[in-house]
Amino acid sequence: MSMRKQSFPPVIDAHVRLLVLGSLPGDRSLAAGRYYAHPQNQFWQLISAAIDRDIAALSYPDRLAALLAAHVGLWDVVASATRSGSTDAAIRDVEGHDIAALAAGLPNLRTIAFNGATAFRHGSRALGADAARYTLVALPSSSPLHTVGLAAKRPAWAALHAHID
Repeated sequence: MSMRKQSFPPVIDAHVRLLVLGSLPGDRSLAAGRYYAHPQNQFWQLISAAIDRDIAALSYPDRLAALLAAHVGLWDVVASATRSGSTDAAIRDVEGHDIAALAAGLPNLRTIAFNGATAFRHGSRALGADAARYTLVALPSSSPLHTVGLAAKRPAWAALHAHID
């Protein structure tokens, strides 16, 4: 059965230089009230490479604080949608976030990175003409369903470091 699911508030401050956008939190994340809560999701390992700090073992509040200290923000492109289960392929009836308005309010933002193809498709469309103001980066999904492996994903994620220095 499909039910309407809603994303979380953005994790941002005025110093954000890099904004990482996912699609819509999965069921484990929604139940926990935390971004990337599924233990097999590789997000925290991958973003650690980008900020040169291992944050995967930290508590969730400390992970978010470490992202902000590294000038990295976090949000999703989908505000709400109907979805059965947790896969991006099952997302329907999308209500998107106003990515352009959020980005415009971040004076130091230079780069917007998208965690997976669904996030890139919806997010770049939501940015519209404002996309030209930023460097856009399409990342391999941190989801365990994207089975290319952590080692294959890590170089693209580690390259984000150049966008926050």
